[in-house]
Amino acid sequence: MCQAEREASKIVQKAREFRTKRVKEARDEAKNEIASYKSQKEEEFKKFEAEHSQGNQQAEDEANKEAEKQIQLIKEAGKKSQAGVVKNLLAAVLEAKPQPAVRA
Repeated sequence: MCQAEREASKIVQKAREFRTKRVKEARDEAKNEIASYKSQKEEEFKKFEAEHSQGNQQAEDEANKEAEKQIQLIKEAGKKSQAGVVKNLLAAVLEAKPQPAVRA
């Protein structure tokens, strides 16, 4: 092999090494950019979620308060008419009036 071929082979070898090194560096840079972008987007999502979940929590609290009011009204109505309902039930049970079955 002549001197020129050896020099050319060294140049080609160095170029391959440089290219391999540069590809690895580019891959590492891309991974870092992806990790940074992912981190940024996760922070944005957490911020968005925190802002919007507060609104949901407030709506849920208001709905719970309204439900409690309705339950209280129903309980009060039940207490007011409880004696009458029990009286009617007892009367219906104790004063049974059997009727013949109607056939269709």
